Amino acid sequence: MTQDERWFIKYNEVMTFIESNHRNPSKHDAEERGRFLNWLKHNKKLLNAGEMKPERVEPFERLLSLCEDYKRVNQYQ
Repeated sequence: MTQDERWFIKYNEVMTFIESNHRNPSKHDAEERGRFLNWLKHNKKLLNAGEMKPERVEPFERLLSLCEDYKRVNQYQ
């Protein structure tokens, strides 16, 4: 499995999590932080530094726009 394949698998996992739970991953839940939040933060840093591979930029920006839609949504509503 290539690095790109692993990246897109994780991308799909994060996208599915946000769409199914209607919220962003919590920094307070150890499982969500380890599986999703750290990946998101790392890729945001790569994007902002201009170091992200060009084929990943557009899908990741779609994911970030979805994250903005659910920014600060209380998971216990």
